[in-house]
Amino acid sequence: MAVKQECVFCKIVAKELPAKVIAENDTCLVIQDIAPKAPVHYLIIPKKHVTDISCLERGDANIPAAIFFMAQEWGAKLSGSGAFRLIVNNGTEVGQSVPHMHVHFVSGKKMTDF
Repeated sequence: MAVKQECVFCKIVAKELPAKVIAENDTCLVIQDIAPKAPVHYLIIPKKHVTDISCLERGDANIPAAIFFMAQEWGAKLSGSGAFRLIVNNGTEVGQSVPHMHVHFVSGKKMTDF
């Protein structure tokens, strides 16, 4: 599994830094966001270091699938309606603050302001 030693998410995946782990499978890790923007705010992080969507390779097709299935699972667990929002910031210009691809899973309140 590709990791970057200086990457905070790689360190969390390697259990070198603490995080509140919500779920984990072979491909990704779900942690609680340290600065939540909604009552439920998780980060779904691929275990393989991929800087952003632009850096995904054809062989990484399992990563987006694993992320969507993890979101589906948590959406069903958290809400009878399964309502949630997924947010991907691809690049610093649009708010990506950690150079390791991740998806924000937010839920728990009405969000119609997009």
